[in-house]
Amino acid sequence: MSSSHERNDRKRWRPEGPKRGQGAPFRGAKSGAGTGPDKDGADWLWGWHPVVAALANPQRPTPKRLVATEERARLLTERFGKPAALEIVEAPDLRAILPTGAIHQGVALKTPPVEPIPIEELGALATGVILMLDQVTDPQNVGAIFRSAAALGARGVILQDRHAPVLGGALAKAAAGAIDALPHARVVNLSRALEQLGELGWRTVGLDGASNENLADVLDARPTVLVLGSEGEGLRRLVSEHCDVLARIPMPGGFESLNVSVAAAIALYEACRPGR
Repeated sequence: MSSSHERNDRKRWRPEGPKRGQGAPFRGAKSGAGTGPDKDGADWLWGWHPVVAALANPQRPTPKRLVATEERARLLTERFGKPAALEIVEAPDLRAILPTGAIHQGVALKTPPVEPIPIEELGALATGVILMLDQVTDPQNVGAIFRSAAALGARGVILQDRHAPVLGGALAKAAAGAIDALPHARVVNLSRALEQLGELGWRTVGLDGASNENLADVLDARPTVLVLGSEGEGLRRLVSEHCDVLARIPMPGGFESLNVSVAAAIALYEACRPGR
């Protein structure tokens, strides 16, 4: 709950600068006037951490729109100066722009997706851990995996070109800014990508619940690509065959499986432990 001082502060603050039409922030139209919600919001980022990370990323394309409530606009101006694309709106008008249920925290950014890098660039320095996702398509899971990968020190994430979600919308919200903190590559053929990484000095460990090997036993100090498959099907046969070793996360509690984002976090923690 806001204090009276905070409420009065919000009333007093107004962005300074040129009038509307000269590059200054301006109040948006009422809900439904000129724009409606995007179907899936894939070209929007919403939430404080995703938007701030995107604005701070010099590799990002120029934003198309930056929409914020008055309080958030003040905080953005304090951090970045006066963003030229900033529009100030009321919270209901911001909700009307975004998909139903989007937790926007008072700010949203419309921007092209962050660009992938070539797999040769991602794997050029053979050290540390890279994650590869084999047809993991749920945006919430992919976003959570990016967040864990960034937090635990992974080098990057490899996605399939066609069977992976756009790095925006709900995925970006779940990633909490990690899509701008961590490089990623998109490839057409994961099996071929594993061959390329092998030539660059990477060892590949695929997660497979049917394996007889425990993950902790097969990991070592070598540069490692951890490969995770979809929740329903797991690793596809050709991808599995291109892994150097398959391993499982032991589950002494007897439960059959883990959510793929949870499995990724556990595997990353094990692979990135200091001294391994």
